[in-house]
Amino acid sequence: MTYDPATANPLFGNPLKTRDDVENGLRDLFQPLLPYFSEGGARVRLDGAGAHFDRAAADLEGFARPLWGLTPLAAGGAEFDHWEIYRQGLANGTDPGHPEYWGTVNGTDQRQVELAAIGFTLKMLPHLVWEPLPQKAKDNLAAYLKHARKFEYADNNWKFFRILVDLGLEECGVEFDRSYTDAYLEELEGFYLDGGWYRDGNVRRIDHYIPFAMHFYGLIYAKLAKGDDKRVADYKSRAKEFARDIQHWFDEDGGTLVFGRSLTYRFACGGFWGALAFADVEALPWGVIKGHFLRHLRWWSKLPIAHGNGVLSIGYGYPNLFMSESYNSAGSPYWALKAFLPLALPADHPFWMAEEVEADFDEAPVPLKHPGMVSFHTKGNVVALSSGQQNWQMRHGAEKYAKFVYSSRYGFSVEVDERAYPSGAFDGALALSDDGRHYRVRETNETAQIAGDTLHAVWKPWSDVTVETWLIPANPWHIRVHRITTPRALHGTEGGFAIDRAEFNADTYIDEKGRGVAKSKTDVSAIVCLLGGREGRAFRTLPNSNLIFSKAIVPQLRGDIPAGTTVLVTAAMALPTGAETEAALSAVPAAPDIAELEALFAREGVDVSAIMVPERF
Repeated sequence: MTYDPATANPLFGNPLKTRDDVENGLRDLFQPLLPYFSEGGARVRLDGAGAHFDRAAADLEGFARPLWGLTPLAAGGAEFDHWEIYRQGLANGTDPGHPEYWGTVNGTDQRQVELAAIGFTLKMLPHLVWEPLPQKAKDNLAAYLKHARKFEYADNNWKFFRILVDLGLEECGVEFDRSYTDAYLEELEGFYLDGGWYRDGNVRRIDHYIPFAMHFYGLIYAKLAKGDDKRVADYKSRAKEFARDIQHWFDEDGGTLVFGRSLTYRFACGGFWGALAFADVEALPWGVIKGHFLRHLRWWSKLPIAHGNGVLSIGYGYPNLFMSESYNSAGSPYWALKAFLPLALPADHPFWMAEEVEADFDEAPVPLKHPGMVSFHTKGNVVALSSGQQNWQMRHGAEKYAKFVYSSRYGFSVEVDERAYPSGAFDGALALSDDGRHYRVRETNETAQIAGDTLHAVWKPWSDVTVETWLIPANPWHIRVHRITTPRALHGTEGGFAIDRAEFNADTYIDEKGRGVAKSKTDVSAIVCLLGGREGRAFRTLPNSNLIFSKAIVPQLRGDIPAGTTVLVTAAMALPTGAETEAALSAVPAAPDIAELEALFAREGVDVSAIMVPERF
């Protein structure tokens, strides 16, 4: 029998239908970490992969991040056999004279991130991690936390980390300067937009950090803070509004939109649903919230996301360093344990008592002004047309933020050779080349607007080349219109959705004028040229470039673009195999009228929040 890497996933085979299943899942995720705790308990080093911060901070990350799940587990009344390791680790990691000391914070530092989980644990479980410590260890731990919180935190969701530390210090009776807390709570208000949406800081970027950071921490604060009634009410009401929108980043099977950075945190994306329960916010009926939460965990349970020893890997659908961020160490993926926050709730909480409700999405497009998206649901998938967002200083930023379309079922690909234009995947993107070797794709926009369920953006791949792009939903298809003005001849490659590729070329590839189609055992992906006279091909992408499939096929359209102004019109779709899909292949939508699109935006176009310049930018 051939080894199936998915079986190393600690969630593999877990039905994940009940509270007991979820608790067992958490325990199974933690168990593989035990051999990697240092002798003094303060450090967890899982492999040799590096991040931009020092090794001690990475070891602290490995130590602290499991607390996001373990703390709710104990708060909910469950036994856990290894709190003594954590008590030793807290004592030794904050003792400057101990060889496992975590190092001193002297500015904005990764340690500030990881101390948030410790603050949360002190708040929730002082009887387990604070009160049993000897006085010297208490003094060292308090001093370490108070010293770290004096420095500025990154100007984004990090500001919540000081607040979580302060909740823990307050619970343990430690005196500290409360003005620091109040200042950050006020500054976080500056990131709020409207309709439940935030930015993750002073940037033009709206991604999964909004549900699994801004709202997640806000809902923890709403549950645990005392005497801040106005802000608590705001956090809860915003989460209610947000839930109505963010459910359209999830598909009927529990997958979530593969978009943006930090995707190695995996099922942290479902943490928002658990945080609603933790804060007693019935933003949707409890059965609906529970359904989103459990389906998401089940979706992940089927994928080979762990190494053979059961330790979660850096990657998304499988181990993959190509898509990682510069701040991902081997312990980073354990932010996924944020999903286990509702284990803090008793078994008779309405969230756990509710009957899970299946997803009930219709085919209508859902405009999302703030992230600049239009979502629509297809079978086992959610598709999001995207206006594109700021992606500076981000590895593979253009792929993570600036493609035309994103998906839960098909993910997206990162380019693994930026000097090999003919070998690019370019799924959900238009790549342009002026030398046949190098290429440009959309990285940022000059303008981006939404009008009803249609998007429009202006972008410049070179300073002297301008592209206008309109994106229109036509479920299960979507249409892209590009008007390209260039002073010199270019070549263009435009990709559809990437799908899983079978071994031994057991798939069907259709390469013909004006159309590329890829058919696998499970899925069909097609791209059609409605205007522009391009050639189609079904292209085998370079391995380990797609985030979900280690080997993929992507249909593409390719052709010359002469100097002057050229209009390209494209239709693309992907669906699971079946009779309905074959019927959809024969029902390609018609090209829209550009004059009508221009008139629409003249009447109704508004700037999307993700492109507007923040006041403090």
